[in-house]
Amino acid sequence: MDIFIRVAQLLLSLSILVLLHEMGHYVAARIFKTRVEKFYLFFNPWFSIFKFKKGDTEYGLGWLPLGGYVKIAGMIDESMDKEQMKKPPKPDEFRSKKAWQRLIIMIGGVVVNVFLAYVIYIFMLTIWGEQYLPNKNVKDGIAIDPMMTEIGLQNGDKILKVDGEEVIDFFKISTMILLETAETITVERNNEIKELAIDPVFIKKIMDEERANLITPRIPMIIGEIPDTSANINSGIEIGDKIIGIDSSFFNFQDEFKAIATEKKGTQVELAVLRNTDTLFMPVLINDDAKIEVFLMTDLDSLFGTETKEYTFFEAIPAGFKKTWVEFGNYVKQFRLIFNKDIKGYENVGSFISIGKIFPTEWDWYFFWKITAFLSIMLAFLNILPIPALDGGHVMFLLIEMIIGRKLSDRAMEIAQYIGFFLVMALVVLALFNDFMRHVF
Repeated sequence: MDIFIRVAQLLLSLSILVLLHEMGHYVAARIFKTRVEKFYLFFNPWFSIFKFKKGDTEYGLGWLPLGGYVKIAGMIDESMDKEQMKKPPKPDEFRSKKAWQRLIIMIGGVVVNVFLAYVIYIFMLTIWGEQYLPNKNVKDGIAIDPMMTEIGLQNGDKILKVDGEEVIDFFKISTMILLETAETITVERNNEIKELAIDPVFIKKIMDEERANLITPRIPMIIGEIPDTSANINSGIEIGDKIIGIDSSFFNFQDEFKAIATEKKGTQVELAVLRNTDTLFMPVLINDDAKIEVFLMTDLDSLFGTETKEYTFFEAIPAGFKKTWVEFGNYVKQFRLIFNKDIKGYENVGSFISIGKIFPTEWDWYFFWKITAFLSIMLAFLNILPIPALDGGHVMFLLIEMIIGRKLSDRAMEIAQYIGFFLVMALVVLALFNDFMRHVF
């Protein structure tokens, strides 16, 4: 069921993105009275799921959900329709239009994708606001994944700055470290200020490991739920109990519990809990996975007091623009990591398998629209890259034409399309290979 929900979200998100992207090209072409021969959601090699023709355009649904396309008459595109290009140009063909009109047609899809992200952010800010966790509220410091000790971080540290920039929102710490390829972290430890250096090779290791929750707030052990299947259902523990000790070892936080429970796994221990103002002791079993089979309270709002900035619709308009710009910038920073010789981000390029895994296993409209907005920005950026076969490749050739005052030859355009096609296919193969190696081996 989890896989089905993720696949359903992925397909719905891609359908929205591809349909509107191609609609951007389609509408721009129609504005300049350019004939559109085909408009397809998803690709249709060999056959279509369904199709129909209205006017000069064939509309259809393909079976291969890797994108979509509009086939514009008189244009050298991925269809490589050479026969049409051998005929004299007609007034309603792409090649007969002025350079600036062709440019608008080509950037139509990218413009729509950026605008879509902007609109999504406006409505998300209006409906849900913007939640953040003030770093000052994380008074007990952080809990870390063991690999974070490699850069000198310790449980209980309070992160104050990343690369000299003060941390305001705790949620943004990981982004500041990874996307900014940070070089230093300033922490407070035992009332002393320390500056820790970050090796770029370590950032690559973080990306390779794909671990979640590398840095979290230090959270107390408060029982939130006891499943009926728990081995300790009749032990006497209750919801709301704060676990403070195992046998003669006492502690305050979940990370401390993990260290002790690992040594005690598979045994019965005496658990100390704080219930209201009373300290109680009761026998419980720690299973072979070093767990006592309860769900702990993890709601950050209840534990730390997250804050939500509310927006009216009109306040969300400029805020949505700012958020779109910031997220676009963040994606550009992610993309740059592909070419970083130390981080080797190309090893982490993923296909639709990786994209599908970022959707939650339960349907949540907030996260659906958040991910869809991000994917819309990603699609816009990738499409505007100056690679033949992508929108950006056509834009590049049109700009060259506008500068030199004449069109490039059809033969040059055909060769460029072939080169671009093979570059894109190489990227797809790399992404599939990376996913195969990550998720199969």
